[in-house]
Amino acid sequence: MSRKDAHAFAASLAATLMVSIVVFQAGDGTFGAVPADEIDGDEVQVVGEVDPWA
Repeated sequence: MSRKDAHAFAASLAATLMVSIVVFQAGDGTFGAVPADEIDGDEVQVVGEVDPWA
């Protein structure tokens, strides 16, 4: 997904689940969003974080 779509998805996911969501770029250049406690850090570059409590 594009970076813009990943950030929009992260914001929606954070508001729905009420957990911190990390937006990352994988080694192949694609973007994604996962809950912060599920990111392992291998082969991804964190480009943003959405915290519903902030």
